[in-house]
Amino acid sequence: MEPGNQTSILGFLLLGFSQDSKHQPLLFGLFLLMLVVMVLGNLLIILAIGSHARLHTPMYFFLSNLSLADICFISTTIPKMLQNIKTQSYSITFTGCITQMYFFMVFGGMDTLLLTWMAYDRFVAICHPLHYPVIMNPRFCGLLVLVSWCISLSYALIQSLLMLRLSFCTRWVVAHFYCGLAQVLVLACSDTFISYTLLYVVTALLGFVPLSGILFSYK
Repeated sequence: MEPGNQTSILGFLLLGFSQDSKHQPLLFGLFLLMLVVMVLGNLLIILAIGSHARLHTPMYFFLSNLSLADICFISTTIPKMLQNIKTQSYSITFTGCITQMYFFMVFGGMDTLLLTWMAYDRFVAICHPLHYPVIMNPRFCGLLVLVSWCISLSYALIQSLLMLRLSFCTRWVVAHFYCGLAQVLVLACSDTFISYTLLYVVTALLGFVPLSGILFSYK
């Protein structure tokens, strides 16, 4: 591949877990089983919550959204990896890599934020039981989910747009089975200061703040 900007990039190679052909059937079976179990399990949770009126509470509302985010999260990476193993072709187009990266960040952020709201719901239920129905009303719960979507979509969009501005030279092998932001940034030839800064800041905010809130809710 000749040096150049992103317009000349045909794609990347995903190394995956192992290039040994003897391990490929085992990896394919394990990850296919994982995909089926996680998708069916989360679908059952969503159906159970939707079909029982007694489960129409804030906690289960957040849980159903978390299950949906989990289905989408695992569906952004595992199917492509299974395809690569089956076809013995480990390439992914530049557009496909950016798309995979975008949705990975969206649903990863959603998981983190929804777990935070679930911890907050538990905190209110235990510490302010009399005010719980007023505080955790359906409108407020819907607003929390909407805020989660806005934050996740905005961050993923900004990082994806920044990625489109980067130049890539001759290094185009991603040392993972999916296109992760950190793994792709190390392949860039141009300045990645803004992307890394945003990555560290958001990782700290979506890591430290939600974790602190979850731990605080258990005190």
